[in-house]
Formats: sequence, structure tokens, C-alpha cells
Amino acid sequence: ATEEILRESLFKRNMAEVIIGELNGKPIGFALFFHNFSTFLGKPGIYLEDLYVKPAFRGRDFGKQMLGYLATLCEERDCGRLEWWCLDWNKSSIEFYKKLGAEPMDEWTTFRVTGKNLKKLSENYKKI
Repeated sequence: ATEEILRESLFKRNMAEVIIGELNGKPIGFALFFHNFSTFLGKPGIYLEDLYVKPAFRGRDFGKQMLGYLATLCEERDCGRLEWWCLDWNKSSIEFYKKLGAEPMDEWTTFRVTGKNLKKLSENYKKI
């Protein structure tokens, strides 16, 4: 993603929201998120797309504070859940999330359609 793409998507089209973690007025991390909806719960949720803390500031609870803030937003917005993906090889993040009370969703399989397959799926739909 480029700065221009992010500016367009976040500030003009409002496709997602971002919180910036700061220390002494300087950015040290961010969390990018958007709303989804659960038909199981009948409520919106917050999907965390990306959580990043600069390496020099990791291990100092900044990530925990940002997740806590998102949990507060969930409560304020009457959301049923806060969720995100984590790469299965990222053991330190997995342990960090588990300590916060997050549970891995092993019974779910993620599917994705991108690039030429996304275009093909769209073209097939338009033929119907």
C-alpha cells in the first residue's frame, strides 16, 4: 500500500479506522480496524486488520493498551466481539494474545480470492 492509497481509503472513503499509539508525542505504533457483522450474535464486531508496535517499544504494554482501547470501543459501540488473524508461526504474538484472554479459532479455515481469480469470479457473476 502506498501513502496515497491509505489516504484515499482511510480519510476519503472511510473504509477503516486507525488509532495511533504515541509516547511523548511521537508515534510508536498503530492499530487499523473496521466493523464486521456476526449473524450468529446479531451484532457488529471489530476486526483488527493490523496491530504494529515499533520493535524498540515492544514488551512495554503498548500493544496491550491499544487492544484494551479497541475492547473499550467494542463495549461503547455494542459490538459482540473483537477478532483478528495471527500467523500460526508467530509464537510470541500467539502467547501474548492468549495471555490477554484471546482464544484461537482452530475450527475455522480462512479463504481468500485475489488477483486473477477475483477478476474471474466477478466476470462469472456478471454473466449470470
